Amino acid sequence: MTRVGKTRRALRGLRGLRGLLTGLCGAALAVAGTAPSQAAPGPRPAWEARDSGTDARFRGLAAVSRSTAWVAGTKGTVLLTRDAGRSWRNVSPPGAGALEFRDVEAFDARRAVVLAIGDGDASRVLRTDDGGRTWTETFRNPDPRAFYDCMTFFDTRHGIALGDPVDGRYRVLATGDGGRSWRVLPPDGMPAALPGEAAFAASGQCLVSSGRRDAWIATGGAATSRVLHSADRGRTWTVTGTPVPAGDPARGVFALAFRDRTHGLAVGGDYRPGQPSERAAARSADGGTTWTAAGSPPPAYRSGVTWLPHSRTTAVAVGPTGSDITTDGGRTWRGFDTGSYDTTACAPDGGCWAAGEKGRAARLMGTPH
Repeated sequence: MTRVGKTRRALRGLRGLRGLLTGLCGAALAVAGTAPSQAAPGPRPAWEARDSGTDARFRGLAAVSRSTAWVAGTKGTVLLTRDAGRSWRNVSPPGAGALEFRDVEAFDARRAVVLAIGDGDASRVLRTDDGGRTWTETFRNPDPRAFYDCMTFFDTRHGIALGDPVDGRYRVLATGDGGRSWRVLPPDGMPAALPGEAAFAASGQCLVSSGRRDAWIATGGAATSRVLHSADRGRTWTVTGTPVPAGDPARGVFALAFRDRTHGLAVGGDYRPGQPSERAAARSADGGTTWTAAGSPPPAYRSGVTWLPHSRTTAVAVGPTGSDITTDGGRTWRGFDTGSYDTTACAPDGGCWAAGEKGRAARLMGTPH
């Protein structure tokens, strides 16, 4: 499928989002500035700032543990902390200053894979096995029609990366060796894309997985927002609509989170400043086959979402105008912070992180059990 113009292409990749949102929410990444909309019993969550020492905008985030996290963003920037964010090491790939990193997937403090977005050969994948001391480029997109948005791994070997539709179908890359090599999967098992449909490279969460084989894709830009599901590591897909409004290149589902292969959350809205984002969240209890709108959704566009480990009901969503928490599995959300974040992730040991514009990085404190 050919692109419908530079403007829509930019919207799909969110390359212009940084400029549109630069003026939003200059609040510092500190507990000061939080504004819960409703009091709640028990501990109140708060983001605790972790100075990254850079002004890059981070949309890629990999939470390895309470102490270890990777972030990736603009100007080819990749940072690593191994001391809970007290210090960050700049491990950016040499010569990558022109690349826009939008996703990072990490297996531990040494092994990580980063995805750069863009038309044609601007879309690339790089991998490190030594904590970012050296990097190897393992994929450079040869097709000028293709534009890659996000990626996910099922285990330390198997992963997939998602590209916007080409010839009417989403393009999926697959790796079986931890991101050292990639191949384009046959398009036969992919449902046809809707006119104008695309994924959003906003937080590294337009493609997510749970377990060793299940993956989901979030879409927008078309008449309706949809979620695609694969139970075989991306070879075949089914698709269903969601109640999150679309109908415009700037609206749809931006991020997904599944705490297992059954229970999922979707967040999104309209990323343009000042535009309403009704029904900006939905939930699924059947693996993404059906979706129900949140009864009390976040009040504005949200670009990232994550389940808290060891909880069946608690999750956090973030966006450029604030953060929200649900303690009832996505039925209702309440705000707890007004700072600007683009992405969020939790590690298996319970360490939860967020990252965003102007080098912002933070850890989540005081969450309910």
